[in-house]
Amino acid sequence: MSMDPPGTGSTVRRIMLGASLRRLREEKGLPREVAGFHIRASESKISRMELGRVGFKTRDVEDLLTLYGVLDDAERRGLLEMVREANTPGWWHKYGDLLPNWFTTYVGLEEAANVIRTYEVQFVPGLLQTAAYARTVIRLGYPDVPEADIERRVHMRMQRQERLTKRDSPRLWAVIDEAALKRPIGGREIMREQLQHLLEVASLPNITIQVMPFRFGMHAAEGGAFSILRFPESDLSDVVYVEQLWGALYLDKREDIDPYLTAMEQLCVESTTPGGTAEILGDLLREI
Repeated sequence: MSMDPPGTGSTVRRIMLGASLRRLREEKGLPREVAGFHIRASESKISRMELGRVGFKTRDVEDLLTLYGVLDDAERRGLLEMVREANTPGWWHKYGDLLPNWFTTYVGLEEAANVIRTYEVQFVPGLLQTAAYARTVIRLGYPDVPEADIERRVHMRMQRQERLTKRDSPRLWAVIDEAALKRPIGGREIMREQLQHLLEVASLPNITIQVMPFRFGMHAAEGGAFSILRFPESDLSDVVYVEQLWGALYLDKREDIDPYLTAMEQLCVESTTPGGTAEILGDLLREI
């Protein structure tokens, strides 16, 4: 079974293909019920296809394109090639037995994003964690799972980070609450290694780390952690990801995204400069 190389995204291909099918259907003025009947499926399946939440059968897409009047060979070939790309499992699918569906979706979106902006309150963001720190955090969340599963989860988290140091790496902009840096996760040596790691990766040209200090008091993101993903495809909207205890929200409507964009902009203005981040990390290292 082939896997997506880092930086490509079957998840995004599904979203793009679904959006194309929705646009074509709406241009024809056809309701979802008619499209579903044409491919022997329900209205709800058409809805899931158009949202990119299911896989695609080539025959279904061919039949829908015919129904929508797409007869040009080149246009059909382009959309049908997207079916193949959308159905190609990414490298993260080999961890599917460990991951809930809602997080599998996030990893697929993260892989395809060219800008990742994140705010964290409780922990160092996963893309910036050391293996030892990640192992401690994962054990906290999964205290009863076998050690082998813990190690697979750690390995996956490290694999997610590989894109940050490759060519065409995404831009990562992380704002970390000072509380996350002062919370002793795993003991002194693990925290020392983690803080040192943050200092090192902050020097990479594609990574910016800011700290929201205690001294600022209340701020724009008191509601909790979130991430904003942006994609190189101009016809894809940003996606806001808000993780909850046993699930996650994915927001892609402009009216839902805008408050998070505003909060992130305020956080970046109110948090430390990169130089101030290095100063805080240095102070914390001296305290350990």
